Amino acid sequence: METVLLTGGAGYIGSHTAVALLEAGYETVIADDLTNSEAGVIDRIKTITGRSPRFYNINVLDAAALDRVFEENEISAVLHFAGFKSVANSVKDPVGYYKNNVGTTITLLETMKKHGCGRFVFSSSATVYGCNNPIPYTEAMPTGSCASPYGWTKLVSERILFDAAVADSAFSAVILRYFNPIGAHESGLIGEKPNGVPDNLMPYITQLAAGKRDILRVFGSDYPTRDGTGVRDYIHVCDLAAGHLAALDYSRGHTGAEAFNLGTGRGVSVLELVRAFERVNGLSLPLEYAPRRPGDLAEYYADAGKAERVLGWRAEKTIDDMCRDSWRWQKNSENL
Repeated sequence: METVLLTGGAGYIGSHTAVALLEAGYETVIADDLTNSEAGVIDRIKTITGRSPRFYNINVLDAAALDRVFEENEISAVLHFAGFKSVANSVKDPVGYYKNNVGTTITLLETMKKHGCGRFVFSSSATVYGCNNPIPYTEAMPTGSCASPYGWTKLVSERILFDAAVADSAFSAVILRYFNPIGAHESGLIGEKPNGVPDNLMPYITQLAAGKRDILRVFGSDYPTRDGTGVRDYIHVCDLAAGHLAALDYSRGHTGAEAFNLGTGRGVSVLELVRAFERVNGLSLPLEYAPRRPGDLAEYYADAGKAERVLGWRAEKTIDDMCRDSWRWQKNSENL
């Protein structure tokens, strides 16, 4: 079975994809500097799968360290997760976000070319569609007018991949535009564990339920949506991991650069998500409404039809699954 490199593979989405790869029989190599993850994740991946990924504690910007990874492993494909992901922090530190998110993509491509590795699966984002497209978003829509430096770093990286595929006719780049990943592995052993105050809704909800936060502030109650709160396309992280396996399979006979939406195709409002979490887990959460945040869109969700037609993938898990698994992970994480 082939060997796959996961940059940022100890992080939230990377660790779940590592589990899926190992369970599918792949040899898995993880390169991660643990900026937004922890070394214990590697042991927990082994507990879940019975197999241990090979782990390198390196920054992917370090070309010499990355070169050593390729020298010591016969890597046939790369899944690139090593990116900063906070929209708010990207506004505060745009240069750092460009350096990391775009720089790691460039370093990877240079190192892959040196070692004759020509298959690249890239973690992109729905933020590349910007603010001016109608919903649902399709891959044929124009990109740009991104609302944050984070979105622009993803779009610039995509542009690099499209250009690299033009320059090298044997190169394959499969670009996966995520919507809103939540949930956790059903074992409760891995999940999203942000540093500091969570930027994303679900980890804030679970920390509130665990008594770590006082109240949930819902930003915006007057959007033109069914209940006035923002609507997003929430996707279970294990469905997202399965999408990466489908993309990896597709890359074997594929050349060029091609983008796919990974979402459910269904919009769920903030209030609907909170109420589902309460119902599924038998809890009641305090919340209050606050003014809209600048740059937040009222509503967006995916048209994921292309991924189903071409990759043979579609999201299977429900909002109830996402809420149940997120709370299980939050409770278990206290003891990990």
